[in-house]
Amino acid sequence: MNAIPTLLTERVDDIPLLLAQMQRMGLPTLFDTYFPTHGNWTGLSLGWVSTIWLSSMLSQGDHRMVHVEPWVAKRLWTLGTTTGQAVTRGDFTDDRLEIVLRCLRHDERWGAFEAALNQYTVRVYDLSTARVHVDSTSASAYATVSEGGLFQFGHSKDYRPDLPQVKVMQAVLDPLGMPLATDVVSGERADDPLYLPCIERVQASVGRHGLLYVGDCKMASRETRARLVALGDFYLCPLPQVQLAEGEFDAALAAVCNGAHVLSSIVREGPQGQPEVIAEGYEYPVALSQQVGEQVQTWTERRLVVRSVRQAHAAEVALRARVAKAIAQIEALNQRGRGKKRCETVSALRQAVVAIVQRYGVEDLVWFRLTQHVTPRPVRAYRGQPARVDHDRHATVEVCVDEAALEAAVRRLGWRVYGTNQLGESLSLEQAVLAYRNAYQVERSFGRLKGRPLSLTPMSVQRDDHATGLIRLLSIALRVLTLLEFVGRRQLAAEGTKLAGLYAGNPRRDTARPTAERLLEAFEDITLTSVKGPQRIVRHMTALSPLQQRLLELLGFSSALYTRLCTVSAEPP
Repeated sequence: MNAIPTLLTERVDDIPLLLAQMQRMGLPTLFDTYFPTHGNWTGLSLGWVSTIWLSSMLSQGDHRMVHVEPWVAKRLWTLGTTTGQAVTRGDFTDDRLEIVLRCLRHDERWGAFEAALNQYTVRVYDLSTARVHVDSTSASAYATVSEGGLFQFGHSKDYRPDLPQVKVMQAVLDPLGMPLATDVVSGERADDPLYLPCIERVQASVGRHGLLYVGDCKMASRETRARLVALGDFYLCPLPQVQLAEGEFDAALAAVCNGAHVLSSIVREGPQGQPEVIAEGYEYPVALSQQVGEQVQTWTERRLVVRSVRQAHAAEVALRARVAKAIAQIEALNQRGRGKKRCETVSALRQAVVAIVQRYGVEDLVWFRLTQHVTPRPVRAYRGQPARVDHDRHATVEVCVDEAALEAAVRRLGWRVYGTNQLGESLSLEQAVLAYRNAYQVERSFGRLKGRPLSLTPMSVQRDDHATGLIRLLSIALRVLTLLEFVGRRQLAAEGTKLAGLYAGNPRRDTARPTAERLLEAFEDITLTSVKGPQRIVRHMTALSPLQQRLLELLGFSSALYTRLCTVSAEPP
């Protein structure tokens, strides 16, 4: 009697592509080199456990440990064949994954690993390391606050002040957005002192100076700028008022109004390929000095006075709208109606008017005059009460826009002063503005880290070492995404072609800048079916579509990544 064959299925999807990409980055070897395990560790090495866990995170969009073991159990053939390792579900228990996180928590080993990974990646992918963006974010967690612990209450960038958080500092390579350094500190820490340690780790790992570090105004402390100068590096950041001399900002704008400086236009390609003026500005030099250690560092800083066209327009629209709302609410104080009582005295009305202009921040932009009214009102005799004359007391307000003050305020909108120590020959005014605007790269990196596909926040881990290890592991996942994206876009640019078929519902839409998320999404629903008979196992896989084959070619991989999963085994396992 013939035995009935057994059918088994595995979801393959983007797993072979992800694992091949991580092997190209050298992750399994680097993990094992810099995070040695205890002698009692058996089975799959920590490097391969970490790499396969990363493929699960990126493929599922879920970093929780509890889902990894069952995920692996359903893909043993795919994972084993792709990695060339003996993969078992027992290698991915919660205890094993916790060991991975505790190993990544070791600061010294992590620093050495990150430096080696940076050097290897830059060399293999021939990356240009000339500009680095630095910024911070917070990551909220369902955790308990403890004295001196990592989880603390602080200014939340997740808009969750009710949850404790950790602070994540990251330096990313422009224009890839690939993380070069990731620091995890307690959630109550201020941003300002976090820049230098992160930058110093980039300097150590990249192995050279002369890079341009771009940050926001919290990077603009005099000490941070002076130390970068002392180390032979460059900075570019907006300067807050406290970093400018008294009256300097007003003088800079006055120089524009009186024509003392000719403004240069900053042009960028618009959505339709047409040139678009996005900003205008000028620059002037300032001599600076600052104590750095035992020496006084002196340098010349270029101050870039720049007006953003779009920001100025948006701010003007918002300002005029606030003025209009304030005037409408002030005029409404004069109206009388059922259930609405007018102010009886000038002092009460003044208090109401001041509250309105302060609420909308237009104290200096509107003019008003208050008037007290006393109107005689005769009252007829009624039920024995004699006729009399009462007095109706109320106050009114006249209000109008102070047009001169409003126009003066509008002229100040959209202006910002930037500071840099890089010479104009290497970084023109236009290049500086465009370089700062590329700061969205680090914001995009944080968006991927905290939202889809990595979904860090809100964290469900409770231990400090687990949180630090998890964030560091996810920063490696970010590298995988950015490198996949970079390779695909670079190849398309070299070919001078675009890629179509990535957008559901619009197969003809093409792009020269596909995202890593869409590239991976194109490999969904690839399934491996195993037919297990009495003497052999026959495996069949969903045929790769022309789009999937094209993507593998763009990314520098062979279709054999997938076709090798289809084999005939002489003996059943």
